[in-house]
Amino acid sequence: MSRFFSKKYKNLEAYTPGEQPRDMQYIKLNTNESPFPPSEGVMEAVSAEVGKLQLYSDPESTAATEALAALYGVKPTEVLLTNGSDEILNFAFMAFCDDEHPIVFPDITYGFYPVFAELNAIPYEKIPLAEDFSVRAEDYIGIHKNIVIANPNAPTGLTLTLDEIEEIVKSNPDCIVIIDEAYVDFGGESAVSLIHQYDNLLVTQTFSKSRSMAGARLGFGIGAESLIADLRTIKYSTNPYNVNRMTAAAGLAAIKENEYYMENCKKIIEAREMTRNALLEMGFDVTNSKANFLFAKSEKISGEELYLKLKQKGVLVRHFKTEKIKEYNRITVGTWEQMETFLARVREILAEKEKNV
Repeated sequence: MSRFFSKKYKNLEAYTPGEQPRDMQYIKLNTNESPFPPSEGVMEAVSAEVGKLQLYSDPESTAATEALAALYGVKPTEVLLTNGSDEILNFAFMAFCDDEHPIVFPDITYGFYPVFAELNAIPYEKIPLAEDFSVRAEDYIGIHKNIVIANPNAPTGLTLTLDEIEEIVKSNPDCIVIIDEAYVDFGGESAVSLIHQYDNLLVTQTFSKSRSMAGARLGFGIGAESLIADLRTIKYSTNPYNVNRMTAAAGLAAIKENEYYMENCKKIIEAREMTRNALLEMGFDVTNSKANFLFAKSEKISGEELYLKLKQKGVLVRHFKTEKIKEYNRITVGTWEQMETFLARVREILAEKEKNV
C-alpha cells in the first residue's frame, strides 16, 4: 500500500471474487452466473440506450422501479434499485449499523458481510453454523442486534423457512434484519410478503443469478417506506446515478419477460438435482442446496486437489481455504450439458486417483 493509505483501512481484508482466468477455455462453474443468455428484449433494450450515453440515467430508475414493485406486489416507494445487490447491502450497513448498533451474521456465509462491517468500522459477530452447516434460527431470536442472513445461504445453499425468518424479525423489533435473497428463485421462500407486517425487515435481491444479468450489475432492496427512504438518503449522498441507463433498461425488459427467466430457473433446478444425485452415487457428501450451486466433498480426494485437477481439465469450481469448509467445493449449476462434462471429469479424476493408490 502507499504511504497515503488511511490507517483506518490498514487491516481491511478485501473481498476476493471468483477467479476469471484467460489462459484457456473453461466451463465456468465458479461464480454462480446463469448459463443462459439474457432474453431478446433485454438485448434490444440495451442496444436502444447506447445512443443516449451522453445523457445521465434517471436517478430514480422510475420505469424499472414501478415494474419491479408491481411484480412483487409492493409500492414503488418500498423499492430501491442499486448497482448490484452488493450496493444495497453496503447502503444498509452504512444506514443502520454503528458502534451502538452492531451486526451479526453466520460464520460461513457471503464473504462481503465482514468486509462491509470492517469498511464502515461496524462491530460485528459471527455466529457458528450447526454441524450440518444449517443456520439455526434460535441463535438469532431475541438477540437485539442487527442481523444479516443470506437465505439460501452461500456457499451451502441451505435455507431457513419463512416462519423461522418471521420469528427472527418479530423477536428483534428494534433492530434491522436483512434477508439477502440472491438465490431465492432457485427454491427458497421469499420474505417480501412480510415487509408490511414488520418495519425492521429489509429484503435484498439481485438480477445477477436468476435473471442472467451478472455483468449488468442490478440489485434491489424491498422494505418499509421508512427504511427505503433511509437507504435513498445514503444513495443520494454517495452516487445518485448509481444505475446506468443501459442497466435500468435491461432490468425493465427482464421484468417484462420474467417468465423466460423463471423457466430457466426450473432448468437449473432440474440440472442441480440430477448433478446432486450423481455426486451422491459417487460417494460425495452434498448439501441439500436450494440455490444455483452445490456444495460437496468427497472422502476420496481433498477439496483443493479436486479443484486443481478440475481446473487442469478445463472446469472451474470455487474452492475456499477456510478451515471449516476447505474439503468442500462450491459448484455452480450450468446447463445439463455442462454438468455432464463436469461429472465426467470428476469420474476421470477419481479413477486416476484410485489407479495411483
